[in-house]
Amino acid sequence: MSNNSINIKRKKTRSIHVGNVEIGGDAPIRVQSMTNTNTGDSGATIAQIHELEKAGCEIIRVAVPDMEAANMLSTIKSSIKIPLIADIHFDYKLALKAIESNVDGLRINPGNIGSRDKIIKVVDAAKAHNIPIRIGINAGSLEKEFKHKSGHVSANAMVKSALKHIAILEELDFYDIKISLKSSDIGTTVKAYRKLSKLKDYPLHLGITESGGLISGIVKSSLGIGSLLIEGIGDTIRISLTASPVYEVKVAWEILKSLGIRLRGPQIVSCPTCGRLQIDLINLVQKVEEAIIDIEKPLKIALMGCVVNGPGEARFADVGIVGGKKEGVLYIKGKPVRKYPENELLKIIVAAIRSIAQDVPSC
Repeated sequence: MSNNSINIKRKKTRSIHVGNVEIGGDAPIRVQSMTNTNTGDSGATIAQIHELEKAGCEIIRVAVPDMEAANMLSTIKSSIKIPLIADIHFDYKLALKAIESNVDGLRINPGNIGSRDKIIKVVDAAKAHNIPIRIGINAGSLEKEFKHKSGHVSANAMVKSALKHIAILEELDFYDIKISLKSSDIGTTVKAYRKLSKLKDYPLHLGITESGGLISGIVKSSLGIGSLLIEGIGDTIRISLTASPVYEVKVAWEILKSLGIRLRGPQIVSCPTCGRLQIDLINLVQKVEEAIIDIEKPLKIALMGCVVNGPGEARFADVGIVGGKKEGVLYIKGKPVRKYPENELLKIIVAAIRSIAQDVPSC
């Protein structure tokens, strides 16, 4: 854990398991994502999940819109390492097929998959296979009974919807539940989670839905999810971006690292660049990030553009570079080692990071 000055007291929720991954209780806050491939194309979906595993994704969700997708779940499940959640709406048969395929969790809203006897069939199957259910409340698909006549969706309305679906499962003696209450509006989302957190002790999956493209999505997700995490609310997170899901995982970890909640992978300190810059630092930082995405050890990397702040940052880093005129000085454990020409910096830095990572214990 870092020496972050934020004092976070996390709310204790009940513990559930998605496959071999514990959520809630004393478990760490988990990082989730969702594939954006056609689930019916098992090859493309498996390839993307492998990318996400490499980036640090701990639980993956796939859309199951039809039986073609459901029929691929078993193949996908047997080809990945992390728990698999099936995202299902409206059709209870898809949920039953997913359970038969040994998925590790379901994301359904029990009230919209059909009559009570259909709900019972799904819940009984989930019980028999020890599969948890996430109730996912989204402002964009909230039931008409909870919407204002103007179409506005309030935090209270989202909580009422969640409580309705929770009651359905509890009446069937099912408590292996996780809940999310997502809106594209930060204020509505935060208020909804705060309220439900006081009413129920089920683990909460945090997210700002339909948050936008890469930049706007990162900003909105960081503000909304970050504020809840600081209050001690949340057990899993998913960053929703209109972009590659690999970015979702990277951003999730950066949020957790920034708050001192969990550490995974190197922390890169780099300058914002200015007119003193004489190397292509922007490109260098991007390529270093891509090259070390699989490293889990919590190293500090300083990639600095000039001698103003560079040496100071590099002295407190495991690996550092201080740029000069088409060259850079490599620092190892705070000490300058030697100069390298700009075209060799990427190779040298990545090699140094990987070498040191072998000697640093996991956090």
